[in-house]
Amino acid sequence: MTTKVKLPAPLCQNTGRRKAAVARVRIRPGDGKITINRRAFDDYFSSATHRMVVTEPLRVTNLTEGYDIDATIAGGGVSGQAGAMRLGITRSLVELNPELRAILKKAGLLTRDAREKESKKYGLKKARKAPQYSKR
Repeated sequence: MTTKVKLPAPLCQNTGRRKAAVARVRIRPGDGKITINRRAFDDYFSSATHRMVVTEPLRVTNLTEGYDIDATIAGGGVSGQAGAMRLGITRSLVELNPELRAILKKAGLLTRDAREKESKKYGLKKARKAPQYSKR
């Protein structure tokens, strides 16, 4: 039987999106612990590149030790999930401290990456790839 741990109420909750991934990010005061879908940060993002992408807003603002972050991520792949979580963290930091907005905006972290997968067209193999043409 698992026991539920009662966490303090989050200071703020925000959503980040990238490709098909959606991340709901909750920030609480703490010592810098990051939990994703009830798993440890290093366990969820095994790649150092993805861990670097997620923690970028915290590094830019020098707040790596200030807050505990709890996230729920659904959809997409690992790269999209990392980008979605980065945007969610950035939005939460701006909500907590509006003075950080200029720093995060200059670093390009407040812009949602709107690129999506192009839909497949009928008669084609993918969105643009046509079947091989045979003259005879």
